[in-house]
Amino acid sequence: MNCCKERSRHRHAGVIACMAAWVFLGTAGLAGAQEPAAAIRFPEHPVRIIVPFSAGGVVDSVSRIIAERVAQILQQPVIVENKTGAGGAIGTDFVAKSAPDGYTLLAVSPSHVVGPLLNSAITWNAERDFRAIAGFGVIPNVIVVPAASPAKSLGALLNAARSQPGAITYASAGVGTSNHLSGELLAQMTNVSLTHVPYKGQPEALSDLLGARVSMMALTIAIARPQVQSGKLQALAVTSSRRSAALPGVPTVAEAASIPGYEVGAWFGLVAPRKTPDAVVKKLADAVAQAVANPDMARRLTDLGMDVAPQSAPAFDRYIASESQKWARVLKTAGIATQ
Repeated sequence: MNCCKERSRHRHAGVIACMAAWVFLGTAGLAGAQEPAAAIRFPEHPVRIIVPFSAGGVVDSVSRIIAERVAQILQQPVIVENKTGAGGAIGTDFVAKSAPDGYTLLAVSPSHVVGPLLNSAITWNAERDFRAIAGFGVIPNVIVVPAASPAKSLGALLNAARSQPGAITYASAGVGTSNHLSGELLAQMTNVSLTHVPYKGQPEALSDLLGARVSMMALTIAIARPQVQSGKLQALAVTSSRRSAALPGVPTVAEAASIPGYEVGAWFGLVAPRKTPDAVVKKLADAVAQAVANPDMARRLTDLGMDVAPQSAPAFDRYIASESQKWARVLKTAGIATQ
């Protein structure tokens, strides 16, 4: 009798276990089914683009142009929010820790990969913690010298640097900026000695350049163009891989100095937290592609000096990885270590 009761208890336990398993699997299946459904409905409320720099800067300006058109395409507000501090690290860290649902995106530029190479306190990683949405294009720098400079070509400037090692100075908006990296890469690829003079920003650097207190600068093309057109600066070369529409008569550094492969520019794009679903990334990427393809949007970006060159999410991921590796090598060669 006791044996029969024991077998009965085992049968009931088995039935309960099976029911529990069925309920668990059914719930898990329902949760799995909800994720694609949420992605299909995306976006159901406003999307934020976090700009890790101040309002009015070039990253902010590009982001607002893109956001305006993407909002029309997604039929939801796209809000640009500035979270500044620590050279962009604070805003970037905020997005890295945000929910991976597509509602919080990050506007990125070269500091996204250079920052962690210079600051050991940064815990996020551009490749590990983020995935690309899309790249927009590049705003190149242009190597400029004061109007009175005897160097009328990049070749002449480099010859002067060879004859007087360290005598040619170049200004930048600070260590790790694209102005600095442009000069450092030029020095390394031509094997000349140039002296870096960092400032707190491009306006301060430009002031000393106009006063001929520094020899040269790789200045953002949008800022350099009016100074070149007014005759206050001479443009020697653009730092992009091809000539810029903003200054079509100015050769590239690769052309002017016969150094194939030289390329530096302030690139721009959007990324999301790494675990953002594929379906959401695709919706966002498609919206950005449509926005950049719009002639009015492209014109407004071009007016900022950008060479518009859209990149898909996979292509932009690869580009970010290559930029990280490139600048790690350059900074190591220059002996610039993390602080």
